[in-house]
Amino acid sequence: MKLSILMPVYNEEERIADALKQALAVDYPCEIELVVVDDGSRDGTGEILDRADDARVRVITHPRNSGKGAAIRTAVDHAEGEYMVILDADLEYDPQDIAKLLAPVLDGRATVVYGNRTFGSHSAYSFWYVMGNKGVTMVANVLFNSYIGDLETCFKLMPIELYRSLEIHSRGFGMEAEVTGKLLRRRIRPYEVPISYRARGREEGKKITWKDGVEAVWILSRERARRRPPGTAPR
Repeated sequence: MKLSILMPVYNEEERIADALKQALAVDYPCEIELVVVDDGSRDGTGEILDRADDARVRVITHPRNSGKGAAIRTAVDHAEGEYMVILDADLEYDPQDIAKLLAPVLDGRATVVYGNRTFGSHSAYSFWYVMGNKGVTMVANVLFNSYIGDLETCFKLMPIELYRSLEIHSRGFGMEAEVTGKLLRRRIRPYEVPISYRARGREEGKKITWKDGVEAVWILSRERARRRPPGTAPR
């Protein structure tokens, strides 16, 4: 199996070198490629990426900032692996945990795996951030009669053809809710494994806001109201 690690990047000149180094230093249990999309960065991110010297790394550049969802769409278009996982360049997630996500896939227990930030052992920058995440996740669970622990997690591992079939249209952070909503609407329940997490603050470049939470609830409601895909049983 080949895993495509998809890394959307926007104005991360202080972190991108470490993000690449950490991602490439992991002893993965399978072949990997790292597909980096520079989403119109205006700082020195592009120059740092130009110096990346590893055959496993491919860099694609957007001429202007288009949002995380759009960057992932571009990365998926260029990916060559059978499976994919998203890894942000903000150093909040530990790429060592990707092996935990791969384990239930490699031993046949799961097809879609989410990394669950339990918010037990972590460094969270805001009470409202944690509560907002839990609130959006609860909305998904109520709407789809499911029980997932972390909808907004960056670590979503799945077959790349499955992701392509979801036809994700959200260009920004709303893609997280759209992915989960479309999976749950197909009655695909992600397998979850606990992961570590170190949140950064607004002053450190945190980009997601309360508006993204409102958008996530709207997207989940929209997906729940849509007609069921052919071949799925009614609730």
